[in-house]
Amino acid sequence: MNMKKVLITGAATGFGYGVTIQLAEKGFDVIAAVEIYGQVQPLKRNLAEKGIKNVRVEKLDVTVEGDRRKALGWGIEILVNNAGVLEGGSVLDIPGSNMRHEFEVNVIGPLLMTQGIAKQMVKRGKGRIVWVSSREGLNVNPFTGIYSASKHAVEAIAETMSMELQEFGIEVATINPGPFLTGFNDRGFQTWESWEDEPSERLFDYSKLAFPRPQFNPRVMIDTMTKVVAGEIDSYRNLEPQSMLEETKKNIEAPWTKSVKQDLGKRAAQIQKCYDMTPEIQESGWTAQERDGASA
Repeated sequence: MNMKKVLITGAATGFGYGVTIQLAEKGFDVIAAVEIYGQVQPLKRNLAEKGIKNVRVEKLDVTVEGDRRKALGWGIEILVNNAGVLEGGSVLDIPGSNMRHEFEVNVIGPLLMTQGIAKQMVKRGKGRIVWVSSREGLNVNPFTGIYSASKHAVEAIAETMSMELQEFGIEVATINPGPFLTGFNDRGFQTWESWEDEPSERLFDYSKLAFPRPQFNPRVMIDTMTKVVAGEIDSYRNLEPQSMLEETKKNIEAPWTKSVKQDLGKRAAQIQKCYDMTPEIQESGWTAQERDGASA
């Protein structure tokens, strides 16, 4: 299928930005959607400086009905649901408004937009929908539970959609990034600073916590994601880095043998890591130049 018209949400930074550039270089007609108008001109200037011309930048907040309706007029052939937020914190501490916002951005808004675009694809008899989930959509960790819940919801929606759309010739795939250093994870562990709650009632002091894992070079995920969106990879589930694949599968199986009394009264090792880590620690796979650039 010769599909060239791509919509990527959350394209101002991170994976969305990197994939936008790579797809444009491959000759795709890309609509790079950003959340707020203040991101439109900076992205346009950035792309122009790189000599990239076949990208159209649009303001599209997936939680805004008018923005979602606007996207229905763009004739999208490939939809990449990449926009997302991470609300870090214990499931017992995160305020209700923050929880609702997490699900509105990560689940409900993208799904409502996809409903309309997918039905247009059905009428054309072709299309591709790529959901950017997370490794957290398959596993769970302390302080990312609400985010993980939203990505588990994305996993359920995408897998169901894959079955429901196959008879209409629509491809559906998921992307499952592990811990990559795009700034996304560390920003998520700072959201507590603007919570509207009573700090004295929190179970944890978030000023002492950090994202608990070294983070990988995002170019690995950007390369794989670009190939999935371009149709060069046809696997449904696409997890990177590959080095975390076996660990992820083991974590999925672990609850079947876990006891409710296991290590009761002791701090979980994963929580201790949040106390031990500092932000933006880099995992293997970085060149010296990339390490310097990431920390600049």
